[in-house]
Parts: sequence; structure tokens; C-alpha cells
Amino acid sequence: MPTAVRQRVVDPVWQVTRPARPGRVPGVVLAGLRDRGPAPVDHRLDPHPVLTLALACGEAALGIDESTGRQHRGSLVTGLGFGVGGTARVRAANVEWMQVRLSPAIAGAVLSVSPAELEGSVVTVDDLWGERRAGRLREQLAEAASWEERFALVEAFLAPLPSAGPAIEPELAWAWDRIVAGHGQVRVEGLADELGWSRKRLWSRFHAQLGLPPKRAVKLVRFDRAATRLAVGQEAARVAADCGYADQSHLHRDVVAFTGVTPATVAGGSLIATADMAWVDHVPRLPKAWKAP
Repeated sequence: MPTAVRQRVVDPVWQVTRPARPGRVPGVVLAGLRDRGPAPVDHRLDPHPVLTLALACGEAALGIDESTGRQHRGSLVTGLGFGVGGTARVRAANVEWMQVRLSPAIAGAVLSVSPAELEGSVVTVDDLWGERRAGRLREQLAEAASWEERFALVEAFLAPLPSAGPAIEPELAWAWDRIVAGHGQVRVEGLADELGWSRKRLWSRFHAQLGLPPKRAVKLVRFDRAATRLAVGQEAARVAADCGYADQSHLHRDVVAFTGVTPATVAGGSLIATADMAWVDHVPRLPKAWKAP
């Protein structure tokens, strides 16, 4: 009989567990992370082309500290592109938490708030869903006997929310998925042409509903792919060529802008080395039925 979950220890600090079967909720990727200790965790949090739910599964809580001095503890949500410039740290000790990555095309339906309102920010789940609703899910996750049970709980909790389809215009959901499918190697002008929209119309609606302009989205998706490859030890010159950068200097500028460090050290002290090396489909996609504008 096949096992319900598969585990992979990708770093001495974390044990990562993923569902063995496809998820029930489109545009969502789940993983369970357990701090292996004994030293407290302290990672740089680099930006990703997703919105992320970090759900506590016990008494110990994940923490995010911003360079401004603001501290966030408990079950949290980070917006699209949060952590630009290496301005945030993930801190934890003896913690288990569920990472739920959301495509911005459905994030509004799941979180009950537009991705544009969360762009570049972090808020508590209690603030989004209310203390009673968030607390009930937190208690269920803490009482669950296995990661398999936790995955089922979260999927059952999320499944009814986006059933009506993307919470953004279908044309924008299609455009976003094209950017992700192309690993950030697409022309914004080409997207507008395929939609039959003007560039101004695409920019305006994309920015209003996703919180960042389409060209910025392209750069973020391209960077994410490059950072993942750098984290597994690929040479910067090869990464620059494979990920669509003009040259290695172009890659260097983008990586420094997004992380605050050079390509040679991008994986050092970063959650990328844990989260992105754990699986290849870390940027959730939508089903084919949602792609056509």
C-alpha cells in the first residue's frame, strides 16, 4: 500500500513532509515543516511569487522579524513578494508548521482579502479570519496525530472557499499562469496582444488586482527560478543563461535587489535552501480549465 506522505530531510535544521497525492484545492501547494533543533532557527526570508500561509501546529510559534523592528508571531500570512531586499528573518525554536502556498489567482477567495492588499506585507491569520475561526483550525492541527491528518484538515478547510473560480478576472488568472509556466521568460507586450488588451489596460488591472505590475511579476517569477537553482549549487553563469538573463551581471543585480546578497551566497542563511529544494512545483498552477481568457 502506498504511503500517504513522503518525507525528505533537505537541511539539518528542517524535516519537510509533503502529501504523496495531488491536492484537492487548485492553486495550492502544501508542506509540513518540523524544526529539528537543537539550536533556534534563524533564516533570511526571500520573496516568492506566491502568498504563503504559515499555520502553527502546536504551542511553539513561527516568528517573522522585519528590519523595521516589527515582530510577528503565531499563524501568519505573507503577501506576494514579501521580503524584498532581505529585510525579513524567520525565527523559530522547536516548531511544527504547515506551509500553504497560494497562487494569487485564488488567494483572495481563500484568504478573504485581495492579493493587492497583502502585497509585500505580513499579517496574522487571526486578523484575517478572526480569532475564533483561526483558533479552531490551530487546535485541530495541534491535536492531529500525523501530517497526513493535518493535510486532510487543511484541504477540507480550504476546499469550499475558491469553488467559484479565481478571485481575480479570468484574463488576469490566465496571464499570471502564463508568466509562471514560462518561468518569467515572457514578454508583457505579448500577453497584452494575446488578450486583445492594450498594455495600459493590462498594467492597470494587473496592478490593481494582484498588487504589482506585470513586469514586476515577470521579474519575481524569473528570480524565484534562478534562486532555486543557485540554492542547489548551480553555477551563476549557467543559471543566468538558463533563466533568461542578459548576462551574469544582470542576474547579479536582480539577486541583490531581491535578497540583499550576491548569487554566490543566496542560499546561505535563507529559507530557500529548505523550502524550494524540497519540491519542484513550489509555485502552484491552476487547472487547464481556468487558463483560457
